[in-house]
Parts: sequence; structure tokens; C-alpha cells
Amino acid sequence: MKKRKKNLVMIVSCVTLLFPAVINAQNDTKVTVGADVVSGYYWRGEDLGGISVQPSLGITKGNFTLSAWGNVGLEGKDTKEFDLTAAYTIGKLNIGITDYSFNKTPGSSEANAKYFSYGAHSAESSHVFEGNIGYNFGPFAINWYTNFAGQDYYKKKDGKRAYSSYIEATAPFTLGGLDMKAEIGCTPWDGAYTTKTDKLAIVNIGLTAKKTVKVTDSFSFPAFAKIAVNPESQKAYMVFGISF
Repeated sequence: MKKRKKNLVMIVSCVTLLFPAVINAQNDTKVTVGADVVSGYYWRGEDLGGISVQPSLGITKGNFTLSAWGNVGLEGKDTKEFDLTAAYTIGKLNIGITDYSFNKTPGSSEANAKYFSYGAHSAESSHVFEGNIGYNFGPFAINWYTNFAGQDYYKKKDGKRAYSSYIEATAPFTLGGLDMKAEIGCTPWDGAYTTKTDKLAIVNIGLTAKKTVKVTDSFSFPAFAKIAVNPESQKAYMVFGISF
């Protein structure tokens, strides 16, 4: 009986000591969930689909963030996408790795990809692994993204991996009482973003404006509009979206 009481006291003591640590860990962890509804899926100078729902879920602990992002187009032909990202921030420096996955393999119009097939040369895999590094200078930020594994399906003329890369500079500012963001993106060599040149090419110039739309005194939602052009492909885009 004394032994049981002793064990019970030890268990209660351990729980008492660990409970504040658990509470502090919870207080230091931030979870976000949301979704955008957009008139078109525009990404890095590319038209990737029509009206789409784009849900997101993120967990942040200190400087480390794990996030999931998806895209589902309302048209059946649109590719469904599911991305996982691990990111770490050190001051103004950020680094991360993203696993892009799709329900279709490159060049196919059918939902034939298997999620747990990761081989770079597998006919059933549609994962692309990308590394990124960036720095926020304050007035503007620069990020470099490179595909380093998976189905970076574009190959050089000699058959070697292209390491498709995208570099983007963004600058936030305020105009007319609205939050704005200007961006310009380029690819340093031929790859998935361009096949017309093996030199640096500008593939995205965009301007985004955000505004909170008030419906009632107790309900409002953020909305945004974006205009963008791709000088390399000679295309122009206009996108509207709302966030929840």
C-alpha cells in the first residue's frame, strides 16, 4: 500500500512538473487554417487553371513552420495539387523545402499519379521537390527557388536535369489606403518556366492590391485583385480572389 502511494505521489509530481511545460509549448505554437477562392490559378507567370479553391493549414513553433496547401479547380480538367512545406526563419533569412504533388503526371490529361510513388523516372510519380532561400531587406525581399529532385520533367539538351529555377523580388507598399505588393520574377536558365532561351528570362511582372470587404458590422472578408504579365510568353492575366 505504501509503495502504491509512493508511486502515485511520483506520478502526480511528474505531471505537475510537466504541465507548465505543456502549457508553454501550446502558447508558443500557432496554428492557422484558411482558404482562398480565386478566379484563376496563376503562378510564376503560368496559367495553371480556372476558378479554384485553395485551402491551407500551417503550424508554427518558434522559427519553424510546417504548412500544407492545396488547389482544386472547379473544372474537371484542372490538375489537383497538394503541397507540403517545411520552412525555417533566422532573422531576415528564410530557407525551406517544398514537396509539390499533383494528381496527374507531367504531360498526361488523366489523374494517373500515385502519391506514394516518388521515383524521378517513375511513370506514376508527380512529385517535385524544391529548395528555396530568401532574404527580407525590409523595403523588398528576394527569394530563389530550385527544383532539385523528383519529376523536374524538363531536361537539358544533353538529357541532364535542368534544375528549373525561379527568382522573385517582391516589394510591399501602401497606396490609396490599400496594401499593395509589386513583384518581378525571372528564370536564370532554360527549364520548366521557359524553353525558348538558355539565358535569363523575365517570366512574371505583377501587382496585387488587397482590401477588406465589409458585408455587415460583424462580418467582413479580405479580397485581392492582381494583374500580371509574362513578357517571355507574351501573356497577360487578371485574377480576383477572396480569403477566409
